[in-house]
Amino acid sequence: MPVVQGGMGVGISAHRLAGSVAREGALGTIASIDLRHHHADLIEACRVDPEHDTLARANLTALAREIAAARKLSGGNGMIAVNVMKAVSAHADYVRVACEQGADAIVMGAGLPLDLPDLTQGVDIALVPILSDARGVALVLKKWMKKGRLPDAIVIEHPAHAGGHLGVTDIGDMGSERFSFEAIFAELEGVYASLGISRADVPLIVAGGVNSHEAVRKWLEAGANGVQVGTPFAVTEEGDAHPDFKRVLADAKPEDIVEFVSVTGLPARAVTTPWLERYLRNESRVRAKIGSLKLACPTGLECLSVCGLRDGIEKFGHFCIDTRLAAALRGDIANGLFFRGREALPFGNAIRSVRDLLELLLTGVARPAVAHRAAFALS
Repeated sequence: MPVVQGGMGVGISAHRLAGSVAREGALGTIASIDLRHHHADLIEACRVDPEHDTLARANLTALAREIAAARKLSGGNGMIAVNVMKAVSAHADYVRVACEQGADAIVMGAGLPLDLPDLTQGVDIALVPILSDARGVALVLKKWMKKGRLPDAIVIEHPAHAGGHLGVTDIGDMGSERFSFEAIFAELEGVYASLGISRADVPLIVAGGVNSHEAVRKWLEAGANGVQVGTPFAVTEEGDAHPDFKRVLADAKPEDIVEFVSVTGLPARAVTTPWLERYLRNESRVRAKIGSLKLACPTGLECLSVCGLRDGIEKFGHFCIDTRLAAALRGDIANGLFFRGREALPFGNAIRSVRDLLELLLTGVARPAVAHRAAFALS
């Protein structure tokens, strides 16, 4: 199927969601960051010994378990991908585990994945970078071709519509024409010609704002090979997060969704919940107080290679993103950070199955929630 389920951390897209998507014949994605929260024994081990090495090992163990469980659930259908953030300090370790455990693909964003071919040398695994404009695509293609590798596909993510961390350095730049899918398709024709390759060599997957059958059909007819969908999958019955997490995302109105600068220095998009409201209200005061003050990592995980809170970077956000995303995973509405895309959800605020969502996206038909149906194709 021409549908990719986007990777959503911490723990929002783990084995249950990814395996369920793959089982239907699409591409399911496990978000690699901090999956230990789904494993009580690993959480207990980290509580007893909260040192960095223990936490790091626990997360690699959790990733291996989640890949194996997703592959079993898929029944050999579809594909299982692992999303790895370039901005995470342990990204090379996550790539290694994904390769060792037989993942079908690695999807990498949150930075230019220029070293991904080197990290996967000799391994039969699909490599899919996430980029936001033609300039980034051209740079990755040129660097990778020097290493004798082409991406197996490229996700083009529009920062004005996606959820979570956004591929732009300035919030005010999100609406730039250079991010429009039409403009990128047109510009890439020249890029491909200059490199001696064709569109057929590198499939393009558009991401951000894809929330209906009409949107899927529009972009496939415009030249995309597939679409990536995030938030609508996060709120499915098979989504790995707590039911209260799904309810927060499903009930959010347009005015509840805001952009802000995250600890990575990148803009992010999320639902305004009590914690985020407090943080944004006090953001200027916090920045003025912290300035260049460096703090110890609150969790000991040291998850990001560059962190506004730990490294005292005044223009970045100042909070522990791992703590806040883990709270959201548990459904802690008062203290969690709930990433979400901007568009309305395909089923409104109803929580439906992965199969229902895929059928609606690919056929435009919304069947009764209780029906059980066979495989389907784009009509």
